[in-house]
Amino acid sequence: MNTKNENALLDLASEMLKAKNDAQLSRALAVAPPVISKIRHARLPVGATLVIKLHEVTGLSVADIKFFITHGPQQVVK
Repeated sequence: MNTKNENALLDLASEMLKAKNDAQLSRALAVAPPVISKIRHARLPVGATLVIKLHEVTGLSVADIKFFITHGPQQVVK
């Protein structure tokens, strides 16, 4: 788990969805708020279900999301 990259991914999703906080982000992604918190605190990895939900809601490709988690925000989003 790379917490820095996962946090950056959640921040990007928040920005794309215009979510002002993690509670709004969790509602937009249809996950419980503790899921976002656990990811941010490195107690839970970004799982396949959340990757697909991020893809559906933000329009980012699954490959870009996985790359982002692994390598960080390196020109993934144009």
